[in-house]
Amino acid sequence: MRFRILGPLEVAGDPGPATAGLHTPGPAKLRVVLGTLLVRANEVVSVDSLVDELWRDAPPRTAMTTLHVYVSQIRKALRSASTRHGEGILLTRRPGYLLRAAPDELDLAVFEDLRERGRKALAGHDDERAAALLRQAQDLWRGPLLSGVPYGPLLESAAARLTEARLEALEQRVHADLRLGRDRELVAELRALVSTYPLREELHAHLMTALFRSGRLAEALQAYAAVRRTLIEELGVEPGVRLRRLHEELLRADGDPLPAFPAAPVALSAAPAAGNTDWLPPDDGPPAGRDAERVELVGRLRDARPGSWVAITGLPGSGKTALAVAAAREAATAFPDGVLFLDLAPDGGPVLAPAEAAARLLRRARAVASEAGRTPEPDGDPLEALRTFTAGRRLLFVLDNARSVAQVRPLLPTTPGSAAVVTGRLLPAGAPGMHSLRLGLLGRTAAAEVLAGAGPVAAEEIAALCGRLPLALRAAAVQLKARPHWTGEVLAARLRDETSRLDALRIGEFDVRARLTAAYDELPAAGRRAFRLLGLLPAAGFPLVAAAAVLDLATAEAAPLVESLCDRQLLLAPGPDTYVLPELLRVLAAELLAAREPVEAVRAATSRMCAAYAAAAAEPGGGPTDAEGLGRYAGLVRAAHGAGLWAQTILLADTVTGALERAAAWDDWEGVHTLALDAARRVDDRRAEARMLRSLGDLAWQQRMADRAAERYARAARAATAAGAAAEAARALAGLAELRLEGGLVAEADALLTSARHALATGHARPGAGRFEVRRVEALLALETGAGADAAGALADCVALARALGDRHREAYARRALGNDAASGAGSGRAVEVRPGIWRLRCGTPR
Repeated sequence: MRFRILGPLEVAGDPGPATAGLHTPGPAKLRVVLGTLLVRANEVVSVDSLVDELWRDAPPRTAMTTLHVYVSQIRKALRSASTRHGEGILLTRRPGYLLRAAPDELDLAVFEDLRERGRKALAGHDDERAAALLRQAQDLWRGPLLSGVPYGPLLESAAARLTEARLEALEQRVHADLRLGRDRELVAELRALVSTYPLREELHAHLMTALFRSGRLAEALQAYAAVRRTLIEELGVEPGVRLRRLHEELLRADGDPLPAFPAAPVALSAAPAAGNTDWLPPDDGPPAGRDAERVELVGRLRDARPGSWVAITGLPGSGKTALAVAAAREAATAFPDGVLFLDLAPDGGPVLAPAEAAARLLRRARAVASEAGRTPEPDGDPLEALRTFTAGRRLLFVLDNARSVAQVRPLLPTTPGSAAVVTGRLLPAGAPGMHSLRLGLLGRTAAAEVLAGAGPVAAEEIAALCGRLPLALRAAAVQLKARPHWTGEVLAARLRDETSRLDALRIGEFDVRARLTAAYDELPAAGRRAFRLLGLLPAAGFPLVAAAAVLDLATAEAAPLVESLCDRQLLLAPGPDTYVLPELLRVLAAELLAAREPVEAVRAATSRMCAAYAAAAAEPGGGPTDAEGLGRYAGLVRAAHGAGLWAQTILLADTVTGALERAAAWDDWEGVHTLALDAARRVDDRRAEARMLRSLGDLAWQQRMADRAAERYARAARAATAAGAAAEAARALAGLAELRLEGGLVAEADALLTSARHALATGHARPGAGRFEVRRVEALLALETGAGADAAGALADCVALARALGDRHREAYARRALGNDAASGAGSGRAVEVRPGIWRLRCGTPR
């Protein structure tokens, strides 16, 4: 199926006897709905937006019903056009509808792809390719956007945006043709264009340049006079700086046409300028947060020794190219014979072989030296020809997207006073003559500067959600500038959803998903699978043993795979045996995992991961010890529960219960045990249900929510009794007794402790945590009633029980309590350590 909206709306069916031909809806309202969905293809368009598009400010009372009918009719038309019967094309997605279209099915998507590739080729001075791609993009337009379809506010905005994009692509194509010397052929086309778009100064500049280079100086000056008159009459302004400078150059010219060699459209002189930077990509200014690196790089380039070169490495999207270009511009005056830029993997395609790269560099060097078109192209080996031509010249080479040291070594200049800067992710430190400059993520302050328009609080959250990756931060900043009605909070809310975060970071030339995916696509099959599966691991970092578990490999087999991802800058290693998948790469890995791995394979990998972490936590000192570690285990519990791994969910919750309690990590505690309680009920594990309820009761007790704690303890006691879990029943009853004691209900507390002791006795429970909790609360009861000796005896039993359990935390608590003059009683208003690390006031008045 093909959708065409760059002109009249057309829906062309799939090939086949029943589907071929056009299936475009006839009624105007249907075309409005379909056109709006296609302009926003693969995005959810809200019902409110569609209603506005159809009826603006005066929708009928039946608007929602009528819209639903329109959507049904469109679905019917799509079914008739599709061999798949329209399955999965027009979907209902809150809060509206989503129309799916593959990139090659929608002419708008094809146009945007061609335009972007053409723009990149133009920036890389591959003018033949740029002209061809941009001409193809131009040829897709058959008229105004959705001509014949009534516009509402959304389509009006889209039409304005895409008309501008169409004209920019046209101007860029003319730019490429001018650099290719096609001046005479362009004159007639440009005259027609400036007549149609009389206020487009770029087109007038192109016309003036083409006329001058065709030997028609007088007409070029007349063209300037005409556009100046138009701008003054229509807008009351003089032409812009660029057009005025071009006019001044024309006035200084002697009337001889320039030779037809690649040059910028405004370059009227063939003489090379010192430090010529024409081959560099457009100047976007110094990259934010890279001042120290830029200063270092400029210094190294200016003071480069023969044979030395600088390699910039870092994550995809970390700003390697931006830094290299900014530093090259700043250092350009030290290289009087010019600065040459070459993308070694143009347009994300195949890597240039050294010979082809040398040939392109040579053409650019000759153009800067004004020899293109004046002396014959050299024959023979391009590498040798490049070395010969650049000998004795002081040049700066900027080689972008290198894949290996071997690829760039034959290209490096050796003349004293020349230098090279190379960007790439696979440039290991230690190569002869190489100085490595590795770019990390931006710091908090630099990230906040990029997001200055978001407000400080929202900027911090957006930066975190972007992983402080420069490309993502710039995309976020552009989103805010392009949509003045968005606040920083609005963008942050959109970025919180990991399933659509990368969609929200795509605007214009900024496409974070595309950049990251290109790096992923370069991996071998085993590396791609490893990358996808490592996305399951905790975002805060993971050890090699956890990676091996997820990959289902022995540690020795997993190590080379994991290290290869580090070598390719797709995985960070901030410390010994600690690996981190950067935030947005982790989001991409999750996307790819969901799309390309069978559900059962993901479930099995998640199970192995949880088992590995549970085993690690069971080792002495192996559990989480800080907030970050607790957050990691909470994430594991969520992953296990999400994968339907009920036993693993329960096991992990049991593993971290003590750590959550000691840290008073209330949010993680509540979340982990609520999920584990659900898991216990799903498998009808009453013992686990009792443990989770009792732990949630302990949480409510810590939060001083007495009623909630009592309700949870009571439910825990019932579940434990039903399951025959005597020790767990005793712990829950002890918790209830402590609540009664804190409420001054000493008799009720004593009765509940009697029930707890009975449960332990009749259940033949072994000495353990249940008996420890009962004796602990008995000690508190004794303190409350002034029976100091009984309190001391109970606490001594607690010491022995904790030692038998091997529980250092409980033993240390019991020793502290025992040594804190327990025998002297609580005393009125005295604080007592009632649980490990938790102190409460006791009134000391028996009731």
